[in-house]
Amino acid sequence: IGNTVLHILVLQPNKTFACHMYSLILSYDRNKEGPGSLELIANNEGLTPFKLAGVEGNTVMFQYLMQKRKHNLWSFGPLTTVLYDLTEIDSWAEDQSFLELIVSTKKREARQILDLTPVKELVSLKWNMYGRPYFCFLALFYILYMVCFTMCCVYRPLKPRTGNKTSSRDNTIYVQKMLQESYITYEDELRLVGELITVIGAVVILILEIPDILRVGAAKYFGQTILGGPFHIIVITYACMILVTMVMRLTSTAGEVVPMSFALVLGWCNVMYFARGFQMLGPFTIMIQKMIFGDLMRFCWLMGVVILGFASAFYIIFQTENPENLGQFYNYPMSLFTTFELFLTIIDGPANYDVDLPFMYSVVYFAFAIIATLLMLNLLIAMMGDTHWRVAHERDELWRAQVVATTVMLERKLPRCLWPRSGICGREYGLGDRWYLRVEDRVDPNKHKMMRYTEAFKAQGRDNYEKGLEKLEINRDILYKKELSALSLSRSTSRTSSHRGWEILRRNT
Repeated sequence: IGNTVLHILVLQPNKTFACHMYSLILSYDRNKEGPGSLELIANNEGLTPFKLAGVEGNTVMFQYLMQKRKHNLWSFGPLTTVLYDLTEIDSWAEDQSFLELIVSTKKREARQILDLTPVKELVSLKWNMYGRPYFCFLALFYILYMVCFTMCCVYRPLKPRTGNKTSSRDNTIYVQKMLQESYITYEDELRLVGELITVIGAVVILILEIPDILRVGAAKYFGQTILGGPFHIIVITYACMILVTMVMRLTSTAGEVVPMSFALVLGWCNVMYFARGFQMLGPFTIMIQKMIFGDLMRFCWLMGVVILGFASAFYIIFQTENPENLGQFYNYPMSLFTTFELFLTIIDGPANYDVDLPFMYSVVYFAFAIIATLLMLNLLIAMMGDTHWRVAHERDELWRAQVVATTVMLERKLPRCLWPRSGICGREYGLGDRWYLRVEDRVDPNKHKMMRYTEAFKAQGRDNYEKGLEKLEINRDILYKKELSALSLSRSTSRTSSHRGWEILRRNT
């Protein structure tokens, strides 16, 4: 019951009342330390009160709980060294990491905890010492891997075509080699080494990604921008395309260019994932993700309807015409592609002035130019501008959350020998087996001066008020006018002293 009340207090809107009641309940807890403590009992979602405060973005309760966990090591003038307990914060020995819970929640208030002590210092320590070097090495390794795969695709086994052309529009001069013909020369053996590296890399990608999908869940894993949701889809699809290409090569199936082309595009697009490790590029990748999966996805539905309607109309108009004189609409797939190019103004309106064009072509093209070019493209620009304005206010905050998510991901996947535990063991200071983070805090003396002056003004106001009451008690029998004059004199004196105090405060500031 006590643990349930603690969880309820974390969700209370009245933060001050919740903190006082939280302390009151813990004062009756017999097992204040160890696994039997009320603070260490998790709810049905596996969240302790401390983790629940982080997930809900309750910064007041989080700071209150952290103040209870800190130990002042020493103080010298304005400098103070504090040890913060990293229990439930550090992701080293946690199955459900506190940092991962914060970056995976949809509440913006929760991300503000990443700027509070000691979370900010812990993330900075992990990222600067181990996260950034490992992430840069991983980015370089992936780029070299993609260069290897690209070279294997460029020099894939081809041979001249020997069969006769079946159509005047047939432009094929090379065909794919059979498996027995693909690995004969020394150059083929070098390409085979690159292909083996590519396939091994695709298998490693799937082995690393599938356990995280099962642990987090597909909806959260692919739907969270901070966790790299779209990039996980891209890299998994890329790995699958590599395996499909391998099967088609082993079975000598024609058409391997289709999965190979998809793999090249997806593999190189995934390089943008590594931009999150750099402050100059990371926020812009967030902007691109928001625009692609927000504005562009909705716009594509409207664009598809317009292209489908006008492409059908163009195909019907030129269905009776000679395709040699105007071949952009000679069949239905080509009509769809040409209409798409016209929609994006990649090409001008096709026309051949040596022959008579159908009258309806001019009418339909006029309507298409008005709707597509003038209306819908400007609508897309306005939508993206609005998204840019909204995301610009929180892109740096989202980038910091991405850095945290990347740090946790690297810490989980790297061996323990390559990523030592952060912090200081409490046995060095007689604090048990828990781990602590040492933070040096500098106290601003001017801030304390201002606080003292404020307290002095409050005390001065109370003294003036008490003196006024004493005058009223003594002069109870004096006339009403004299009482008013006495009160006015007291107020003027208070104003004069307050003005003098504020002048002192301004000079010190």
